Amino acid sequence: MTDRNQDALRYHEEGRPGKIQVVPTKPTDNQRDLSLAYTPGVAIPCLAIAERPEDAYRYTARGNLVAVVSNGTAVLGLGDIGPLAGKPVMEGKGVLFKTFADIDVFDLEIDAPDPEDVIRFCQALEPTVGGINLEDIKSPDCFHIEERLRATMCIPVFHDDQHGTAIISGAALLNGLDVVGKKIEEVRCVFLGAGAAAIATAEHYVRLGVRRELITLIDKDGVVHSGRTDLDPYKQRFVHDPAPRSRAEALKGADVFVGLSAAHALPAAELAGMARDPLVFALANPDPEVTPEEVRAVRPDAVIATGRTDYPNQVNNVLGFPFIFRGALDVRARAINEEMKMAATRALAALAREDVPEVVLRAYGVDQMHFGRDYLIPKPFDPRVLLWVAPAVAWAAISSGVATEALDLDEYRQKLESRQSRGRAVMRGLSNRASMEVQRVAMTDAEDPRVLRAARIVRDEGSARPILVGHASDIAETAATLGMSLDGMDIVDPDTSPLRPAYAKRLWARRRRRGITEGEANRRMKIPAYFGAGMVAAGDADALVVGENQHYPDAIKPAMRVIGAEPGKAVAGIYMMVFQGETIFLADCTVNIDPDSQRLKQIALATGTFVRNLGIEPRIAMLSFSNFGSVKHPASKKVWEAVAMLHAEYPQLAVDGEMQADTALVEAILTRYYPGSRLGGKANVLIFPELSGANICYKLLSQLGGAQAIGPILVGMAAPVHVLQRGSDVDAIVNLTVIAAVDAQERGRLARTRAGAAPTAS
Repeated sequence: MTDRNQDALRYHEEGRPGKIQVVPTKPTDNQRDLSLAYTPGVAIPCLAIAERPEDAYRYTARGNLVAVVSNGTAVLGLGDIGPLAGKPVMEGKGVLFKTFADIDVFDLEIDAPDPEDVIRFCQALEPTVGGINLEDIKSPDCFHIEERLRATMCIPVFHDDQHGTAIISGAALLNGLDVVGKKIEEVRCVFLGAGAAAIATAEHYVRLGVRRELITLIDKDGVVHSGRTDLDPYKQRFVHDPAPRSRAEALKGADVFVGLSAAHALPAAELAGMARDPLVFALANPDPEVTPEEVRAVRPDAVIATGRTDYPNQVNNVLGFPFIFRGALDVRARAINEEMKMAATRALAALAREDVPEVVLRAYGVDQMHFGRDYLIPKPFDPRVLLWVAPAVAWAAISSGVATEALDLDEYRQKLESRQSRGRAVMRGLSNRASMEVQRVAMTDAEDPRVLRAARIVRDEGSARPILVGHASDIAETAATLGMSLDGMDIVDPDTSPLRPAYAKRLWARRRRRGITEGEANRRMKIPAYFGAGMVAAGDADALVVGENQHYPDAIKPAMRVIGAEPGKAVAGIYMMVFQGETIFLADCTVNIDPDSQRLKQIALATGTFVRNLGIEPRIAMLSFSNFGSVKHPASKKVWEAVAMLHAEYPQLAVDGEMQADTALVEAILTRYYPGSRLGGKANVLIFPELSGANICYKLLSQLGGAQAIGPILVGMAAPVHVLQRGSDVDAIVNLTVIAAVDAQERGRLARTRAGAAPTAS
């Protein structure tokens, strides 16, 4: 047994056997919970559903539940190994549904070799699930089963072995033909394999525009033609005359080869006679009919796709079924029809033409990907697939009349983001807010590919207007390497900008009593971090994002020297910790090592102001190892003193302490043991007594606690300046840029309010 085989067995065996489990979604902590979950409380939703059946979607999990049903007659490339041996595959399917689209699954392996038994079983399941994914059922039984179920059931039924490959390879076909400059209605296609996937793919290609008479099927007995008497009705649809009588003859002059058969089934030499720039889709798994290396040896002009992760253009069904069912379930579609499948294909094809996010580049260990011969379809781990395919499918269901629920597409995309990550949902809300009044955000280190990608994202989303600060030639060179347009983004080069003398003069006036000469001020303003801060100080930019290639303390210093802290506030770094059910803020995580009581007060004020500006009412807990004087120590005393000052100077502020972390976060502890606390409920802002505790805490929560850490967010500055951690990825840069824009937006609104002007909405 190979090491890989042993790894596979160990993976499935270790810990809890298998790959899935059922997890309650409601509390079951006490007798009251149990009485609501089961008898007697459960009778109430039962009666409600009996009176109004559609309420099952309100009171049960049916609307997010899919049954993966298989009789094990055609499991992967293993053949008819039976339902029990096929169970690991069906569990795996459940994992993919949950991982990629947050859909729950019951995997149901049934001892039913007779197609009629499969049909009756699925029909009996209709009250339980919102959809059925048929899996690993042999051809032609699978066609008959799906057709009958689609005709007799009112929930989506989808045989992924048929349609998954069709939908995804269809996107590769559209983009591949575009890359090589061929018209779809003129191309000749040859299919090696004539099972469920091949026939469904051929039919899908016809709907995409390939002419049926230009498609040749080849099964294990040879070319499908009118002289054969062993053809089932599904193969007969592709009979046409004149037809080639051999595989070599069929491939001569063909534009597209689609392999859905077996490993090494095609000698590469037979591809030599294909037309110019042929598309070669060798999709047998785990090994293709012909390897890309073999193809290139005889046809270096070929555009190649396989089903494998280690080659470009992977046709992987996971790009389809999770997102198709997501869209279908969310509009309560009665079926998955051809319009919905076509929408999925076209959404995948369109997404492949977009810039590839860094999270995908990192996942595949490459520096860049661009639409072209080696990138025809999105990668399976591209998080945008959910946001493109599910809405396209849902809208197609609505447009074609099979949906029973309407939806707002913009709101729907936001809900989908929240399924991926609570942090994405939070940031989407902030991005929407930022787009209401677009701010100019200066971004230094703009020649860095990550900064450019982030700038492009915020520009495209309309959440900020990026100003790229750096050497113009370097920025242009990086953009050209990335294949990125700089339209809509301003470039400011400190070396050549006419604004530099004025910025230098302002810096000199501010710091000339602190050792900076006029010449030194002018020299420093050639440094992008100083220049960007100068832009914000002068009002030529609304906010600054800095620090991608600097250590954090070094990145703060220019802004402190050019802009400085807001009077009465301390500069501090906070992290927004996003959990599945809530968001809390931690401070100070990055700046003040051992703040005294005055500085703690200022940190609390700066953090509370920022949180309120996000539209969240702060409830601030000043943390310690002591609860309200329970331990006498200088470390707890300084926290007590900070709280006393806050209570005296800001009596309306919801702040209290000193308190332990569980007291701050468990409302029952606070109300039972410390009644009358000014906190007014569970804290959402935690102020730590020193930096090490805060820094350790946010890292532990992000690594072990399942929280997404967004930040660090710099507060307490006199103008919106936000400093990245060195080496931040594109998502972190985008997040901080959006936060900087919202910060600038809110400061502008408050300034207008103080000046007596009405705040603007757009």
